[in-house]
Amino acid sequence: AWYVPCLASLETLQELCRKENLRCKSIGITNRNLKSYEVEYLCDYKVEEGTEYYLVKWKGWPESSNTWEPQQNLKCPLILQNFLTDKNEYLSRVREGKALKVRNHVKALQPAVADYIVKKAKQRIALQRWKEELNRKKNHKAMILVENTVDLEGPPLDFYYINEYKPAPGINVINGITTGCECADCPAEKCCPKEAGFILAYNKRKKLKIQPGLPIYECNSFCRCGPDCPNRIVQKGTPYTLCIFRTNNGRGWGVKTLQKIKTNSFVMEYVGEVITSEEAERRGQLYDNQGNTYLFDLDYDSDEFTVDAARYGNVSHFVNHSCDPNLQVFNVFIDNLDLRLPRIALFSTRTIKAGEELTFDYQMKGSIDLTSDSADGLSPSRKRIRTVCKCGAVCCRGYLN
Repeated sequence: AWYVPCLASLETLQELCRKENLRCKSIGITNRNLKSYEVEYLCDYKVEEGTEYYLVKWKGWPESSNTWEPQQNLKCPLILQNFLTDKNEYLSRVREGKALKVRNHVKALQPAVADYIVKKAKQRIALQRWKEELNRKKNHKAMILVENTVDLEGPPLDFYYINEYKPAPGINVINGITTGCECADCPAEKCCPKEAGFILAYNKRKKLKIQPGLPIYECNSFCRCGPDCPNRIVQKGTPYTLCIFRTNNGRGWGVKTLQKIKTNSFVMEYVGEVITSEEAERRGQLYDNQGNTYLFDLDYDSDEFTVDAARYGNVSHFVNHSCDPNLQVFNVFIDNLDLRLPRIALFSTRTIKAGEELTFDYQMKGSIDLTSDSADGLSPSRKRIRTVCKCGAVCCRGYLN
């Protein structure tokens, strides 16, 4: 049988059930709660004959069921506080006065204020659902938070969270490795990095000790060592609580850390669809026209493959570029030793304070350097629209590509 995932939210389905007076245990509508009421958000405000009223949107009920309720009937202090905060925020932004007096001695909000409050409430709910979805799908212990105090933008509509590479048809990101180190206590003489001809990438404090450009070989699923092995860092996922937030200078979403990150620490992995370089060229033309940059060339050994994080990715999808970044790119090999398909890890280049935005240099991806000097020598098919850089760094090069 074919199954099609439902695109409607749980609340939307509950609204339909209550509107049609239907019971459905699978979505939580039973005889006991069919007629129950819970405040989802507040839509409007008025004062009538000395009594304050709020227009209530009831959770799981259609908007046609909204009712005006006196304040003393509302037992939702946080929702009331959000309503007042949103109202004051709107009024401060447009520099308008207090509530407007209308006929019949009714004091009411201006329609534009009420409209903003409703949009902000819907955005808050949508972002909360997105945060819950991200944390359900992630495979690491650290939390992912979401924040937008800048505008009314909600979650991206065409983005799907994944934890590892999503290979295009015909591309194998697992090369069938069947052996691992026999170390009882890594690193030993024949540990994975030494077998590959390189030194162990981490020191005793599990911090990076190699220079940029050198590969990282971690112990794999066939190694004798356990999960506490000091050579298992990237594969455990990000250890820091991160926040996807809306930037206030036109750079869209960004990522900031909510914990202090020490120098040379693993922060996150860059994942997405693994596609051929030919397909990347085709998509790159489209992304440049949209002003987006999500293609990451896997050019450690060759330039056959590219990671595209436009639709499928993890938190790294939202990390912005900087010409003076605090993250550095490293190639990592764990269960796949194919030099054409390294995993991409981002490590801190310095101490990063809690609340600071995370950034990396998009030109560290190994893609063609489209500076004013080199772009003239490219064929017409390789010349692309230049994307203006907004990183604000003193050493800013002016363009992302």
